[in-house]
Parts: sequence; structure tokens; C-alpha cells
Amino acid sequence: MGHFINVILPIPLEKSFTYAITKAEADFLKPGIRVSVPFGKTKIYTALVLDIHDKAPSAYEAKEIHQILDETPLVTTEQLKHWQWISKYYMCTLGDVMRAALPSAFILESETVISKNEDIVINDEDLKDDEFVIYEALHHQSSLKIQDLMSILDKKNVLPVIKRLLEKNAISVQEEIYEKYKPKLVRYVKLSSKFSSEKALQNLMEELSRAPKQRDVVMTLFSVSAQTKKPVKVTDLSSESGASSSIIKALIDKGILEEYHIQIDRVQYDGDDNEDSKQLNDYQEIALNEVLESFENQNITLLHGVTSSGKTEIYVKLIEAQINANKQVLYLLPEIALTTQLVERLQNYFGEKVAVFHSKYSSHERVEVWNNVLQNAPTAQVILGARSSVLLPFQNLGLIIVDEEHESSYKQFDPAPRYHARDTAIVLASIFKSKTLLGSATPSLESYYNAKQGKYGLVELQHRYNNVMMPDVELVDIKDKHKRKRMQGHFSDRLIEEMTETLKTNHQIILFQNRRGFSPIVECQTCGHSPQCPNCDVSLTFHQYKNQLRCHYCGYHTVMPKTCDACGSVELDSKGFGTEQVEQEVKALFPDYNVARMDLDTTRGKYGYEKIITALEQGEIDILVGTQMLTKGLDFRNVKLVGIMNADNMLNFPDFRAHERSYQLMAQVSGRAGRTKERGKVLIQTYNPYHNILQQVSTNAYVEMFEEQLNERHIYKYPPIFRMIKITLKHKDYNRVNVGADWYARSLRTVFDANVLGPEFPPVARIRNQYLKHILVKIPQKQSLAKTKEAIIKINNSFSSVKDFRAIRVILNVDNY
Repeated sequence: MGHFINVILPIPLEKSFTYAITKAEADFLKPGIRVSVPFGKTKIYTALVLDIHDKAPSAYEAKEIHQILDETPLVTTEQLKHWQWISKYYMCTLGDVMRAALPSAFILESETVISKNEDIVINDEDLKDDEFVIYEALHHQSSLKIQDLMSILDKKNVLPVIKRLLEKNAISVQEEIYEKYKPKLVRYVKLSSKFSSEKALQNLMEELSRAPKQRDVVMTLFSVSAQTKKPVKVTDLSSESGASSSIIKALIDKGILEEYHIQIDRVQYDGDDNEDSKQLNDYQEIALNEVLESFENQNITLLHGVTSSGKTEIYVKLIEAQINANKQVLYLLPEIALTTQLVERLQNYFGEKVAVFHSKYSSHERVEVWNNVLQNAPTAQVILGARSSVLLPFQNLGLIIVDEEHESSYKQFDPAPRYHARDTAIVLASIFKSKTLLGSATPSLESYYNAKQGKYGLVELQHRYNNVMMPDVELVDIKDKHKRKRMQGHFSDRLIEEMTETLKTNHQIILFQNRRGFSPIVECQTCGHSPQCPNCDVSLTFHQYKNQLRCHYCGYHTVMPKTCDACGSVELDSKGFGTEQVEQEVKALFPDYNVARMDLDTTRGKYGYEKIITALEQGEIDILVGTQMLTKGLDFRNVKLVGIMNADNMLNFPDFRAHERSYQLMAQVSGRAGRTKERGKVLIQTYNPYHNILQQVSTNAYVEMFEEQLNERHIYKYPPIFRMIKITLKHKDYNRVNVGADWYARSLRTVFDANVLGPEFPPVARIRNQYLKHILVKIPQKQSLAKTKEAIIKINNSFSSVKDFRAIRVILNVDNY
């Protein structure tokens, strides 16, 4: 009787692979432990044990494993179950899921590059012989591949040595290095509250008459705060009063001045200062009880609460209950940008129990979070993360909250597994027999439909926190404004008027434009030529701050030409406009105010978002121009006006979800306005103010939008009525893609008949020199999803076995949201 294990390899193989092990190894191994194994002729991989058995493979001779890498499982049985569901449902391999789930430091393979960790000094005595040899080699060469280490140590299994060096923090696995930046906290000062009475103030002034410099500082503080009515920065105070920072420090030490940071501003609330969570208002209280009631007979509940209705406080109460029951909570967010704001709110409630996980983390930080979750450590009771945190090794998960569940960034597009974090989270919760709460002000049609069908519970929260009114939305007809010459650049007179008003009252403004760059098209006035990307079928976007043309699909860039490439004319004109141009126009219109921009270009680094968000919160920015990053549930207290520069380019997008998405985007952007006492204002500039969606946004009519859109989906057989699988074929040869796609679609039609659409070229048909062609398979409600997938996989396999088609890459995308 031999002993064997089936393993998952971190490569896309259809089946798991079998290796031979000894009896002792069989007794020791458990599913979820990593082993290093030889694969193919020369490669070594870190593989994951799936199961242990005694059946030899019939097709090949089982090789032996090299070494066992873990003492206890790194991946839990619940995770393996979850991975199998992902691989089956999203039609990808377990290897794909393993690659997506495990931090890269866990998957060492012959291609891995390691380098010395410069930040840490290691004593040679602490290293074993083989570790020392490698560490020494890295002194002479900045990085080594695992293949190189095999020849240095002259042995096959070097992965355990690397693993030990990684644990000692002596080396790091090649990763992108993100900038290390901590947002600088600005210090503010105010007069201590014990001097609020006039008498105390007089005594203070007399007392300070012997210290004239300190008295000047206090006098200056009064005049500055009277003039600006804004918090006073320490730096401003010292420059205004001409006092050195030591004098201000002396006043703080005496307790005359108090220093504070506005970073904590968001969770301060009137009344008592205890660190318990906020008291809920009546509406929230009712909503919380309704959620708990619906959890009694539903596993999934949708919380539909208007923007700024205080959904986060309800989440906090639910998390509290789970922590008291010693369970873990997963709190999913669509964007990294949101995590910074929420981390602080949650840390104020739960302190050290909050762990954060997202893709901007370095490998080391990810490994740390992974281990804490796996060990159910007290520092990982609440996991706050973007979509990839669904794949963490939870121990006893009690609740999953999916915030802003309608967001399309929950869907992974490339590489596989192309999973949707919301749907994957629901399955994860069901494995742990726990509950899922979906929250959104503008739920996706799918979720709302499920709630209406009774598949999910539904709780509505219709009032904003503190009874603030919903913002007043006004549509501005820019076609008419252009006719009457009432536009300055891209700004209508109404928008300029409202902006001027808002700035006068010391409030902030957000302007939304869904295109980054300066202008999407540069066109020659003489011959009409516009510069195109050499790798993709799109025109290049002009980015002014770097004076270059960039492709937003593949990253190709070139210097902005002085003359037209086609005819040599110098009359180049830019058409359309992006965030850069809006930013420039705002600076020209309002030169005395601070303007900032938030888009992909300005938020590249790990703390890119934080810099901008912190600056906005601390009142250093008056007007923020940005792309849809601004829409994601951020909470800015002082924003009173939101301007949407052009609503039409969203509405006219060639996609069956364009209208639903436009509604969500605009309603979410509008929700950033007027979150405190005063009512906010939203101006939407459009060429077509009578468009149904715009009317629905302006009256906050989600249900009408839902019914109208659902009706259309019924007629045209789209989700949520029909399910969808999108098949994309990719190859650099145009004809080959065409022939392949026709063959594929014909085969699909023999099975699914009229429910196959395509093949069609998408609006951008060539990206990175690859031609794309899409085929859609629609699946009616009665049709078995599993059987459909089986049929597609059969066709896919026979497609790949045709010699001419083998080079074509096929991408299967299930539920392509």
C-alpha cells in the first residue's frame, strides 16, 4: 500500500496532481499544509495538500515530494471548501484560486526572486550554515532566483531554507516597493475650556502681563480665530504672532492652550466623550431591530439606507454583538480609498481588534494579517478589507458586512478567478453558517430583486442622520447655456454662482468628472487626424502636467507633438475634457482658493488617498475635482456643493447596465453634499435634462428607477432575470480571432440556440496588440447553471484541441457584472 497526496499547484491545471509520500509523512500531513514538489522537468513549486489517500495515479508515475514546509495547516478546511466553490462557479482552476488567495511570500517557486532585507541587521551567529551561505551570497548580488540558490547550495530543496530566512526577516521576496509615507498630522490649538468665563479670562491676561510674548500669542489666537472662523494651526499662530514654537509649547504645558488634531474630528459627537459606540437615533434603532429580526429566518439581508443615514453605526452595533460572542467579522469595502476613513472610525470603537487587508499592502504586511486571522488572534477580530479579504483563513466567522454592495469594483476581471466578492462572501458566510448584511444607498438591481423575491431580507432606512434633508438636486441644461453664451469653459453660470456662494460661507465643493487627463482627444484642425495608440484601438488622452499623450488601456505614452503627424499642421486642438482641465479652469475662476485633484494619477502610492482625504478633512482644500473615486461612501462633513460636470458620457455608454450605473454614480456623488445641519446642493450639467435617469436622480426615486430598469431587463433578457456568461477570445491575429470566435459561437448555438449573442467586437476592439471578441451566453431562470457550465467547458475543451485555435486565449467570465 502506497501513500499519496493530491495537491493544488499554483498554476492553472484542470486536475489536482498526485505525489507519493512515506507512511510517516502521511501521518503528519493534513489538508492545507504546504509541500515543495518537483513539477515538469526542472520546476519546483510550493503546492498545497488537498487530501491524503492510498490510490496511485493510473496515468503517470507519482513523483515524491521534496519537503514539508509547514507544521500546521496554512489554509483551513473551510477555505478549501470555499475555493472549490469559487473554482466550480467561476469556471477557473483551483490553482488560480490558490494564487489569488495566498500572499506571494507563501508561494515560492523556481521563478521567485529574493533579495536581502536592507532595513534589518542580522547577526551571522543567528543563521544556520545553509542560511548563512545564501545571506552571504546576497551581499555580493542584489537578488537571486531560486534556481541560483540550488546551484549555490547544491541541493534540490532550497524552499525550507528560504522559508526560514523569510521568518527571520533577513530576506524579502520580490514585490513592488510602495512608498512609505505616513500622512502628516497638522497640529491645531485652541484656548483651554477653563478660560471660557470672562472673569477667568481677565485673570489669565493679568497673569500673562509679566510674559508679554505669551500674552501676544493668546491675543493673536483670538484675532485669527475671529477673522477666519476656522481652526487655528500651530504654524499659522507662530507666524502671525512672531512667537517661536517653544513659547507656544510653554503655553500648552501650562494648560492655557490645548493642542488637538482634526484627524479625529469625524467620530467626535456632541455630548459625552466616552469611547462606547454612538447612541443610535430612532430610525437607526428600528432598522437595527429589523435587521436582527430578518436574520432570524434569512441568512442574507439587504440594508437600503439613503446616503448619510448612518449605516456605519448600525454595522458597529452588529459587530459589537459578534465580538462579544467571540466571533470574527469580515467588513468588505469596494475601494482602498474608503479603508483609511473607516479604519479610524472602527478603531475608535474596537481599538486593536481591527485588521486591514488590501492589495496596496506589502507582502510582509499581508503575511502578518493572514497569520493573525488564521490564529484567530485578538488583533484580527474585525477584518476590514477590499475584495481579496474574502479569501483569508477565517476560524469562526460570525458575520460578513458588504458595504456599498452595488459597486462594480467587487468584481475581479483579471486574472482568474474572476469572482464577485459580494457573491463569494455570501457563500463564505453560509460555509460558517453565519449571516451576511449587504448595505447600500443604491442597491444593485440583482440584490434588490432578490430582496423583492424574498430571497434576501430587506430593511429600509429612509432618513438621513440628524434629520438633515436630502440634497437639493438641480439639472442645468448646458445645451441651452451654450446657445445663450452663458458658459465659461465647462462651467455654466449657475455652477459658478453656486460655487461662489459656497466658498463665501467657508464650505467645500466637490466636482465630479469621470475622465482623467486633460482631454480625451487631440485633433488636427487642418486634416482631422487624431493620434492613436499603436497597441490599442483608442485615441490617446492628453495629460497636461506631464505634457504627454497616454493610453488609458495599456499605459503607452509619448510626448505631446508640436505638429500634426499626418499633415504637419501646427493647429492641434483638444476635444472633450478630463479632471486635469476641470482643475485648471477652477484655478482660473477661483484663484484665491485651494484646488486639488483626486484620480488614478494623483493616488498612485500606498498613502496617495490619505494625503488628499486628510487635506480635505482638515480644510486645506476648498475645491476637490475627481473621478468616481469620490463616489465611494466617503464622509466629508464640510462639503456643501457637489457639481457633476457632464452627466451624458455616463448615460451613453454601450452597456446594458449603463443607466443603472449612472443612477448609482450620481446618487452617490450627490450623497457627499450637505451631511451636517445645512442642506446640500447638487448641480448636474447635462445636454439632456429630460432624461429619465436624471429626473430619477433629482427626485431620489430609487424604486422607480428599479422598476423601469427591471422591466427593460425582462424585455431584453438580461440579469437579474437571465444569468450571463461572457466568453472573450484574445489573439494578436485579427483573422484568427474572427474564425475562432465564429467556430465557438456556432458550437454554442447548437446547444443554447437563440440564447447566444455574438461574436461581437467590443467598443475598444484591440488592447495591447490583442484583438478581442465577445460572445454572450444567456441562461434562463429554469435552466440548470451547472449543466450549462458543463456544456461550455466541453465546447471549450474541443476548441482548445483544434490546432489552429490553440494559441487563442479564451476567458470565461461568469456573471460579468
